[in-house]
Amino acid sequence: MEEKTKKTENQDRNEEYSLNDDRRVKVLSPGAMVAKRFFRNRIAMVGLFVLIAMFLFSFVGGLLSPYKEDQLFYRTEILHKEYAGAIENKDFRYAVADGQEFPSVVQAKFILASQKGEESFSHDGKAYQLTKESDDLYVISYPDGTEVALAYKTIFSTSDPALKLDFEILSAGLIAAAKEETSFTAHGETFALDPEDGLVTKDGKEFGYISTWKMEPFMKDVFLTRDFKDQVIEAIEKGEKEIVYRDKDGEEHEYTFEFNPASGKWTINQETESRVYDTYANPSKEHWLGTDGYGMDMLTRLMYGGRVSLMIGFIVEIISTVIGVILGGISGYFGGWVDNVIMRVVDVFYCIPSMPIIIILGASMDATGVDPKIRMIYLMLILGLLGWPGIARLVRGQILSLREQEFMTATEATGIGVNRRIFRHLIPNVIPQLIVSCTMGLGGTILTEATLSFLGLGVRFPFASWGNIINDVKNTFVLINYPFIWIPAGVLLLLTVLAFNILGDGLRDAFDPKMKR
Repeated sequence: MEEKTKKTENQDRNEEYSLNDDRRVKVLSPGAMVAKRFFRNRIAMVGLFVLIAMFLFSFVGGLLSPYKEDQLFYRTEILHKEYAGAIENKDFRYAVADGQEFPSVVQAKFILASQKGEESFSHDGKAYQLTKESDDLYVISYPDGTEVALAYKTIFSTSDPALKLDFEILSAGLIAAAKEETSFTAHGETFALDPEDGLVTKDGKEFGYISTWKMEPFMKDVFLTRDFKDQVIEAIEKGEKEIVYRDKDGEEHEYTFEFNPASGKWTINQETESRVYDTYANPSKEHWLGTDGYGMDMLTRLMYGGRVSLMIGFIVEIISTVIGVILGGISGYFGGWVDNVIMRVVDVFYCIPSMPIIIILGASMDATGVDPKIRMIYLMLILGLLGWPGIARLVRGQILSLREQEFMTATEATGIGVNRRIFRHLIPNVIPQLIVSCTMGLGGTILTEATLSFLGLGVRFPFASWGNIINDVKNTFVLINYPFIWIPAGVLLLLTVLAFNILGDGLRDAFDPKMKR
């Protein structure tokens, strides 16, 4: 009987408990318990997976993208460039003879006299004679026959834009055209004139032409040939809106005409192929999310923008945490006047209007032309230096409750130095709360950076961030017609901030020892 009892006891010792046996006792470390509670929180796990996806998208996606962050794309487009202006002259112009004066007051009196059909008028004791060559040409002279000025509507233009007509050639040419003569003489030289088309030649070469039309190019390096002007004028008089003209190099260009009733002037537009930025291109195989206002690939910009936004968020939180932990730890451990001084500094920082200061600093960096990369560093430093007071208060409060516990008494009794007491024994006990605070603060930091970049005070071109990508919605036309420009950045920003907040809630619940789950 005794042998049977011993045998039964040995079997009981060797028997292994099943996993669901109530006699089995599981002992988990505090870290394992936190991890278990966290991984059981499905919502927190969703936030974690979203953040992992955002990190892969931003940091790995940028490496896999075939394009660069600031790579520009172009397209060939037919542009209507303003090429020249044309106007049919219906008002008198004036040319004054050498050594004479014909001020605006005298011009006004000439207009009145010509409208009344008078042959003379006077001003300021001077008499003027009018010689009417045609309805469009008058010669104004003194009674002794000395010519003073010409009043004309037909325009004498030279073929050489660098050549300026003097009064003698202008007068002789216009009078000959008014009388429909075939030639005229000036400075002892003879000029041939075609009364039908107004062409003026000298020694068999084209010299200029006389017409009621005035046509000038908008660019100084452009010369309008006689043939081009004739074709344009003929088309306008026929009521046509466009012509095709072959230039001296054999290239054909299409020209369109627009009339401005207010000025009575025609604008001649030249259609040319031009290489322009491929801005706001719709999504395609080459650009899955289209291109932005600079002609850059939107998907690539979103990848690099996420990298910048996340990097700024983490660096700002690191700066704030380091300053907050150091000052909060010193304040909570020493107490007394040290605590009072540090807490008053914290109060001062709480009273600082951070957003106006950031806006002012951003405007000053704009005015001084700070490099975009240096500007980004300044932004991280400013946000970090303004964000530490909350962390300092959290650390101080935790250390005030921890420093009176038995393990701290033991460290003091064993002669451990102050630095080791604070940073090796007190601070590690505050880390769980710091992790939760920083995780939830990351979302707010990313939103702050996005807000500043949206206002043009944060990250600047050529660097991308989700905030300055959304900046395009300031243009109502882009907001309505190009949703692929701003919706993806807004969705990524929303998901990232929401995921950080969910992760922070999950960590807070996991670190809470009262949690049952």
